[in-house]
Amino acid sequence: MEAFLEFFEQMPSWQKLLWIVICLSINWIGEAIKPLFNFDYQKLKHVGTNLVFLAVDLAINVLFGIATLGIMIWLSNEQIGLLYLVDLPLVIELIIGVMILDFMAQYFVHYLLHNVPWMWRLHMVHHSDTHVDATTATRHHPGDYLLREVFSLIAIIIGGIPLAYYLFYRILTVFFAYFTHANISLPKSIDKALSYIIVTPDMHKFHHHFERPWTDTNFGNIFSFWDRMFGTLVYANPKEIVYGLDVTDDSKNLDLAYQYSLPFNKSIKVESRGWMFWKKE
Repeated sequence: MEAFLEFFEQMPSWQKLLWIVICLSINWIGEAIKPLFNFDYQKLKHVGTNLVFLAVDLAINVLFGIATLGIMIWLSNEQIGLLYLVDLPLVIELIIGVMILDFMAQYFVHYLLHNVPWMWRLHMVHHSDTHVDATTATRHHPGDYLLREVFSLIAIIIGGIPLAYYLFYRILTVFFAYFTHANISLPKSIDKALSYIIVTPDMHKFHHHFERPWTDTNFGNIFSFWDRMFGTLVYANPKEIVYGLDVTDDSKNLDLAYQYSLPFNKSIKVESRGWMFWKKE
């Protein structure tokens, strides 16, 4: 187990970028073989637009990587965080660490992004994509991505998460982000069964429906049980989904200037969205 964790701790940057390419490529193949929707769109232009967001967010990630490493060294020296209070087998600690990160840096901040008006303005960029596919996972306004990184740091401090656990979590997150957004259709029985433990493509697609209540459901990224625990789960027929937002101009979903200015567009009215206790099995 120590060798396994050491691999992630010493993983060079080129291998992390290769992992992104591998995850994207596998999901693109799946989209070509068995798509959920047969989109009529400019796929290359769509990919290019979303990869611009990825490039900007990777730059933010580098800066936060430096801060993250410094905080982890401080936590280790001071023995601060939940994992420093227990002495458990490494595999159990790893699972706990991933769960803390997945809840705080994914589910909880995602819930806030939908329910706090100024945060929702930032997050609208992600939801404005009218052709959700694997690259939609990279489509985040810098302010949105910055908030996620801040909550990652909060989770690291609360949990006392060491570097190897965090890097393993980030590798998992990359896979699940592309997998759950991919325009693929898994056999319904498999997707449904997997959705009791992890977030699946069908499950996450409801989150990208253009109107409430579906938009405010299924906030999880890796584990689906957060949505089950807090009453934010929906699972129905994915063919009923219509992508995009009912308050933005769909014709400009690939217009970078329009997308980056969305949070500051005062003609778009937002409201406090409220906690959703709406469930449909």
